[in-house]
Amino acid sequence: MADPKGFLNHGREVAQTRPVGERVQDWNEVYVPGSLLPIISKQASRCMDCGIPFCHNGCPLGNLIPEWNDYAYREDWQAAQERLHATNNFPEFTGRLCPAPCESACVLGINQPAVTIKNVEVSIIDKAWDTGDVVPQAPERLSGKTVAVIGSGPAGLAAAQQLTRAGHTVAVYERADRIGGLLRYGIPEFKMEKRHINRRIEQMRAEGTKFRTGVEIGRDLDAAKLRKRYDAVVIAAGATTARDLPVPGRELKGVYQAMEYLPLANKVQEGDYVTTPVSAEGKHVVVIGGGDTGADCVGTAHRQGAASVTQLEIMPRPGEDRPASMPWPTFPMLYKVTSAHEEGGERVYSVSTTHFEGDEDGNVQFLHLIEVEFIDGKLTQKPGTERKIPAQLVTLAMGFTGTDRENGLVDQFALDLDERGNVARDAEFQTNVPGVFVAGDAGRGQSLIVWAIAEGRSAARGVDRFLTGASDLPAPIRPTDRSLTV
Repeated sequence: MADPKGFLNHGREVAQTRPVGERVQDWNEVYVPGSLLPIISKQASRCMDCGIPFCHNGCPLGNLIPEWNDYAYREDWQAAQERLHATNNFPEFTGRLCPAPCESACVLGINQPAVTIKNVEVSIIDKAWDTGDVVPQAPERLSGKTVAVIGSGPAGLAAAQQLTRAGHTVAVYERADRIGGLLRYGIPEFKMEKRHINRRIEQMRAEGTKFRTGVEIGRDLDAAKLRKRYDAVVIAAGATTARDLPVPGRELKGVYQAMEYLPLANKVQEGDYVTTPVSAEGKHVVVIGGGDTGADCVGTAHRQGAASVTQLEIMPRPGEDRPASMPWPTFPMLYKVTSAHEEGGERVYSVSTTHFEGDEDGNVQFLHLIEVEFIDGKLTQKPGTERKIPAQLVTLAMGFTGTDRENGLVDQFALDLDERGNVARDAEFQTNVPGVFVAGDAGRGQSLIVWAIAEGRSAARGVDRFLTGASDLPAPIRPTDRSLTV
């Protein structure tokens, strides 16, 4: 364990962010480079000898958190990164993007601020990259079996890396022009610079994984033909069907899905555009949806020079303290102030959009809304609370409803779907089609990055067993596992 009195001697300190006025002028990550390492040993020492580390239960990856906290406290960075990589293929992704359910389950969090698990994690892996401790792990011998992975998000990449290291020949198919899925085009640069993805891709290439970009299975390549070409297939195509808002005026120009808006800003950073085709510059921006994707739209609009930014949420404003209905160690719904919210804008809760109003050229100009409340569990509009706000650019960030059904992948494979529209699978993550497996949001539904990586690792074990009859690969979760709830 770390310092037995660490949690008594040291308070919680988190990563330092750059001044708002500075960071909204660029697209670099919001944190001060190098600010974590001087404080991280003390922060790791706050990990206590709690007997039963419930952080393991909060994290679906089963991360060995007390162990690498102890190594970080002792500044044994080599051992720390080994324990970190034992359960997580991409800790630099989760250390930046995960909402850290492990911290909600931290035993210290019962009556004190939890250990900064996420900050310790990212410090360990960044140190490992800096010192050259992250190296390719090519298999000692090849199995002669081939696997196709459809989708290069965190689930697909995790499955591909595990299967490559097990000795199989793996090709990852990605319909976009670059590898990374939502990590590449759905996450803004200021939350995670894409160099972190690029160096992982180079590591995986060195291990033997092949990548095929610009190929959409179902449209560019028939899924049935793909199945014949490979010994097994892993579908990790995500849940990319965005929830829409069917209200009058939805067809007006200037109303976009978040995943139509955010990727264009990322493509500017990749050098594909000088300026984005859809910019918030000088416009009154409204973001519909109060989650992390909505916050990404808020931060992006700030950097593009929006005149104003308003974020709407249909649910009531959460409290700042853990509610009694969400006791430790569950993941509570709390009022969060992300880096994007620190940069400005207004957040409006308990409102619903009734319609959009446009000008004579078909451009959106105003959004009409009404206040809502829950009465007997039913969402009800409050008469007399209608109003309109200026809206020259609207982004819909209301989540996703399932995997893509329009590109032909589901039908060409003849896949069964569950009652929620996700691809159905058995205990081994195998679909109704022998040799075809599913991992990540395509099978689970919209979820967190840690669940995606855990699914990719678990599905890889199922594929390995299918191909060889046995497997030594870890399977941290089952398809039916869910987050800790009451």
